[in-house]
Amino acid sequence: MTPTLSSSRASVLLAHGSSDAQWLAPFSQLLNGIRDGLDAGTRVELAYMELAEPSLTGQVRALAHAGYQHIDVLPLFFAAGRHLRHDVPRMLKELQDTLAQEGVPVRIELHSPVGLEPEVADAISRVVIRQVSQAD
Repeated sequence: MTPTLSSSRASVLLAHGSSDAQWLAPFSQLLNGIRDGLDAGTRVELAYMELAEPSLTGQVRALAHAGYQHIDVLPLFFAAGRHLRHDVPRMLKELQDTLAQEGVPVRIELHSPVGLEPEVADAISRVVIRQVSQAD
């Protein structure tokens, strides 16, 4: 799909990655649920930092070459560890610079981990309270 001027923005959900297909499956299910809740023209993809495909670099490159000029990277992490504070920002900066040199200017924006959102903490608290209460 070629983006229109109004849809020149895409998002990439970033997970850590694993070589275990059972670990990866919930992320594909999550992506499908997110896509079901969005307008048809909204582009959201899934990528992994390591150990699985598609890679973050590959997804960003594909979206940029497809004409998306702004790519939001949304980490599916509970908190910002070393990867999100150092490795990913450096990698995205280098990728943005490389794409610009290739004549494919794109703005890549790394967002805070979704785990830091208050509603995520609330949902986890409710699950833990329910499970602890049932254990009695």
